[in-house]
Amino acid sequence: MRLFIAEKPDVAKAIVAALGVTPKREDGYFDCGNDKITWCFGHMLALCDPEDYDERYAKWNKNDLPIINIPWKYKKIPKSKKQLNIILSLLKEADEIVNASDPDEEGQLLCDEILVYANNKKPVKRLLINDNNINVVKKALNNLRDNSEFYGLYQSALARSVADQMYGYNMTRVCTLSGREKGLSNVLSVGRVQTPILGLVVHRDRINEDHKASKYYTLTGHFDFDNQAVSANFKPKSDDPIDDKKRVISKEFIEKVAKTCKNKHATIVNVHSEEKEAAPPLPYNLLSLQADASRKFNISPDETLTITQNLREKYKLITYNRSDCEYLSDEQHEDATGVLAAIAETAPALKGAASKGDPSIKSRAFNSANVSAHHAIIPTEATANLEGLSKQEQQIYLLIARQYIAQFFPKQLYRQTGLSIECEGYEYQVTSKMILRAGWTALYKNDQDNDQLEAQGDTDKDLSIFKTNTEGFCTDTMVEEKETKPPARYTEATLLKDLACVAKYISDPEIKKSLIEKDKGKKGEHGGIGTPATRSTILKNLLDRGYLEKKNKKIISTKLGREFHDVLPKSAVVPDMTAIWHQQQKLIQDNSLNLNQFLEEFCGYLSAEVERIKAEGLAIKANVHFCPECTKALRRIKGKNGYFWGCTGYQDGCKASYPDNKGEPDLTLKPKPKAVVSSFKCEACGSGLIRRPGKRVGRKVGASWWGCSGFPTCKQRYSDEYGKPNYCS
Repeated sequence: MRLFIAEKPDVAKAIVAALGVTPKREDGYFDCGNDKITWCFGHMLALCDPEDYDERYAKWNKNDLPIINIPWKYKKIPKSKKQLNIILSLLKEADEIVNASDPDEEGQLLCDEILVYANNKKPVKRLLINDNNINVVKKALNNLRDNSEFYGLYQSALARSVADQMYGYNMTRVCTLSGREKGLSNVLSVGRVQTPILGLVVHRDRINEDHKASKYYTLTGHFDFDNQAVSANFKPKSDDPIDDKKRVISKEFIEKVAKTCKNKHATIVNVHSEEKEAAPPLPYNLLSLQADASRKFNISPDETLTITQNLREKYKLITYNRSDCEYLSDEQHEDATGVLAAIAETAPALKGAASKGDPSIKSRAFNSANVSAHHAIIPTEATANLEGLSKQEQQIYLLIARQYIAQFFPKQLYRQTGLSIECEGYEYQVTSKMILRAGWTALYKNDQDNDQLEAQGDTDKDLSIFKTNTEGFCTDTMVEEKETKPPARYTEATLLKDLACVAKYISDPEIKKSLIEKDKGKKGEHGGIGTPATRSTILKNLLDRGYLEKKNKKIISTKLGREFHDVLPKSAVVPDMTAIWHQQQKLIQDNSLNLNQFLEEFCGYLSAEVERIKAEGLAIKANVHFCPECTKALRRIKGKNGYFWGCTGYQDGCKASYPDNKGEPDLTLKPKPKAVVSSFKCEACGSGLIRRPGKRVGRKVGASWWGCSGFPTCKQRYSDEYGKPNYCS
């Protein structure tokens, strides 16, 4: 029996369809005679946590760090346990296995880790499909390869997975425990991707705040040529007083030019006019969809991920939603008629647009060579009543559907004209863009802030009416004084887009090159960190943990976030580590470096960082409160009855605690006195007795009583009689 292990159920269904047999649906798999096709739900196994190796690691203790779990172990993920057991059972029956996971590093790891967990010794083939189109899958089934060819890919992904976990656990624990020594109650979470994202925001905020505005000047000339008025912008020369963005910075100079040109003779020295076409924006990947959803509807990236998951799994209205690709396979063009019809039925607001779409048009989006592990996010041929969806689900579906419809509209056709004017030896320029055919842009007429639309010209006037060498006059000049602006603070949309190209912030050319190389072949990714599927979750975690906050749609670093950023090693807050790891993982893929060598070097680096922080601590300037009992820092803790303040010296025996008063410890209340053992003895065991206060019920307090100091070994109790134990009770 041959067993196919697909990464997700819809891939399993596509394989069944391509095999061309009528399957028997069983619990967790399809029975196709000699072939059985089962599926995963993403990763079915997780690396064990520190406490799974040794229960003492459940409590965070500096003395236990660093925790190096090599060799590592896996454990079953509870929500996937049933399906994993089905896969493991089928593996025992199989004669041959086919790894049908996604054709990338993570997909290779997802299936291979199951095979390793099952101690599989049977032959394994590899099925490489990135499109569920039946023709694509049939072709792939006829070109199975040996899974051993992809061993380097598996080892590379495994290296990243193991190192990521050890880095996160050790750095988070050592920083958090060091922070608690300074009175911080927060978990100071460190991650290979998470902390560079924090670093990106902190850096942008500081540039914004430290920016010192400087003045620059623009000059507009107003001209008349054969009674046709036109305005143009002064273009400075390279030796004029300009800044690095070619803006004039001398007021004296610009006013001299303005005065020189006013009321003087002018000549049109060049008119360049050409017709151009603009292709529609590519269909969405997760990143571009999250950015547009945030920009247009203020839907957070994490919410977009959840919404698309519903649209895909609950309603079957869209394809795989975690894709990093903006392209479609050539074969998917054949589905256009059916998909457009489904959009028209599902979304009445787009019925007219869908009906005008021409399925014979094949946009640049249909290019199998550009499809990575997944294709772009598009509507399916399934239909639903859009009114039955939530408002946000409707908004996201309409975005995806509109972007798909645009692929079947003509390209926008426009005439672009540039005009150069000479006046007294100075040059002025102006451009115009005249729309000759709206094409796909008709779908976006109410979305003018969309950065996918082509930029407009300087003027609405059709400059093609002007001719070269036409003589005229400069009728007036206007100088404007402006101020430079700092880089804008991040929004969710702009931060997500920057995460796809953070290599531009790396100064080391070799490291930058490596990070860009990581995304070779990925359209829309140019040296990024994280993945489209994880970035939104990481951003949410940074917000939830108080490192970042939202203010007026801006993403801003908090005081805690900046202090934490500043005490971490530079290697933790820049994306360089991702690039360095990529270099090493490429060597692992090519069998030039083995997994153990990589981990040995990594563990040495990690251990050194942990020991440094343990020795030096964190220089966080928190508002620290100290324990009156032992002088160690207090930290705010959330208990089952609300917040209270506890001593960080609890491991050394100080059990003092204080009530919380609006975020501050109430030190006016003394901690509970220690129980006093009296001279009265317990008749059962001879230990001293302790007088206990009665339990409060409402406004009434019950009678005092006497208990044995030997509790819980001895549970003897006596009633109180005039301040003494009543041995006769």
